[in-house]
Amino acid sequence: SQYNFLGCSQVEETERVSPPPLAEPTELQKCVFSDSLVTVSESGRDLGNFTVTVEFARKGRQPCMLLHAQSQGAIDESPCGTTVTAYLTTELEVLEEHHHEYVKLEGHSLDKKCHMVQHNGQMVINKITTVGEVKGINRVFILELADRLVTEGSNLLLMRLIALRKKVPEDVTFISLDQGLHIIQSTFVKLGLKQLEVGGETVEVFGVERIVRSAENPTTWQSYFLVDGHLASRAQVGSPVTMRLLHLPSQLDKEKIPLIWEEDMQMRSKFLDRKEELKADHASYLRRHPDIRALISDFLQFLLLRKPDDVFQFARDYFLPFASSHPPEPGPKTPSL
Repeated sequence: SQYNFLGCSQVEETERVSPPPLAEPTELQKCVFSDSLVTVSESGRDLGNFTVTVEFARKGRQPCMLLHAQSQGAIDESPCGTTVTAYLTTELEVLEEHHHEYVKLEGHSLDKKCHMVQHNGQMVINKITTVGEVKGINRVFILELADRLVTEGSNLLLMRLIALRKKVPEDVTFISLDQGLHIIQSTFVKLGLKQLEVGGETVEVFGVERIVRSAENPTTWQSYFLVDGHLASRAQVGSPVTMRLLHLPSQLDKEKIPLIWEEDMQMRSKFLDRKEELKADHASYLRRHPDIRALISDFLQFLLLRKPDDVFQFARDYFLPFASSHPPEPGPKTPSL
């Protein structure tokens, strides 16, 4: 299919380029929401749907962002769809990403799967294209390229950040990968503000254009966002397909969401690190004092045999002989005045 819902293209290899901008924690907090758009033809016919969800997550022990995007529909009566699941650092580096695209044509189907993951200091990419037969492409990139690589998943999160900032990085060229896994250039251009009708209301939207450069087949995507970063429309220039937001997000979605520590990457990371530290310390203490397990085991066995009504009095009577045989150590002396 010439037009891909999530925007792949074929272009040539390029020179070294600049890294993407870093994201502040407060900015990432504002990016945690879901978008749901419909895909329509030039005549307004419903062709499918497009969704994007961003949430806080963990990859192993590393806090990260989890992005999931999915499109389903039909082009020229042929069912097609794309799914992207990406784990991204706060610097928008890809920890792992799965990209699946399919088109079911009459008599045969086209199926593309691409998996990339950071492993042993390198970015390992594996792609399998199925058209009647299986053809795999394997390519390894050094990690030095990871902080400058804009994938299908990181592109969607980067666009949200640009929309919230209302500012496109100047003089910055990013790198992406084409269908053959060759390195290509992509840039972002500010389209400015315009009026757009959404759900019967006229709202102001901010536009961003992404250009993927190629001598043979350059590709341009234009996206417009609401003031809160929600995607309002998205289209590939020259394509008869457009993604549109039918209804404005509810007032509940627009209200400021209070910070919950379980969803805050830094706080959750500290909590889990402290939890593991305490578990290791407690386990070490129990290994040094095996009599603790025997003591507790004997007490529970005696407790279950007797089944007393007053458990606290029973425990006091049970452990009283231990207290008399081992007098408590004197506490710290109170300093004199």
